[in-house]
Amino acid sequence: MADWGKPAGRVALITGAGQGIGAGTAEALAKRGWSVALVDLDLAAAGAVAERIGERAAAYAANVTDSDALEAAVAGAVQRFGGLDCCFANAGIASGGALRHADPEVFAVNVDVNLTGSFRTLRACLPHLVESRGYALLNSSASALMAPPGIGAYGASKAGIESLGDSLRREVAHLGVDVGVLYLLWVDTDMVTGSERKLESFAELRGALRGPMAKTMPLAKAVETVVGAIEGRRRRAMAPRWLRALYRARGLIGKPLERDLLELAPMVDARSQTDAAELGLDGVLRTDTVAGAKAAEEVTRRR
Repeated sequence: MADWGKPAGRVALITGAGQGIGAGTAEALAKRGWSVALVDLDLAAAGAVAERIGERAAAYAANVTDSDALEAAVAGAVQRFGGLDCCFANAGIASGGALRHADPEVFAVNVDVNLTGSFRTLRACLPHLVESRGYALLNSSASALMAPPGIGAYGASKAGIESLGDSLRREVAHLGVDVGVLYLLWVDTDMVTGSERKLESFAELRGALRGPMAKTMPLAKAVETVVGAIEGRRRRAMAPRWLRALYRARGLIGKPLERDLLELAPMVDARSQTDAAELGLDGVLRTDTVAGAKAAEEVTRRR
């Protein structure tokens, strides 16, 4: 694993940088001497973050489902800052509901944005990371480790991201590029708190969780974990800390964990059936956000 040395002068590109973890990471890295390229579907949101940061930041509009737009954003960042040292593939969406009630196109959009979007981002950034012997970080999820009911489409896409990161790490190690996978549980962002307000099946799932699985971590803790992963070029980064034990022992403790999750499944199934019948896309997707509205638009187009 390579060593950054001093981070000053390094350049990071972050997708989903208009809010939440992406925005927080951009601001934290800039304070530590990095330049940051903020890529988001919502250019106004990314631009506001870039304005707060100042001259070390630039915002670019791109949907991670659009390879041409991503290529243009990466090219713009390289032209502006002179290169690229780090890529944080962070953009993502989530839908709620039991899989047996899921619309296949909603499932497909989750995969297209989260998993294939991460691959598109990496593909656009990799030539520059090879040149700089840089680092890529992929935002997976704790759901990749425990597969809770009610967010199966999201969890499947995030488990795919874990595998994508592990495969890529082995393929580019000889080129001097390091690759990390990030696993976070519930973070105090709009993806979690907003979904609790808007998606009833998700709210009921969260309300039924117990113990450490029920806790929401502050955004600052998540950002600290991401920045630590980037500056340490880590293979894996996890928060809260107990996820490390789950990662190491997931094959051994699967049965007790599954027993707890199975208790939640009937509730999730019943709520999902009601939401699908009464609310349609509004019952499973956050159509009140730019990314969610775009995803719903894509689902409607595919049907």
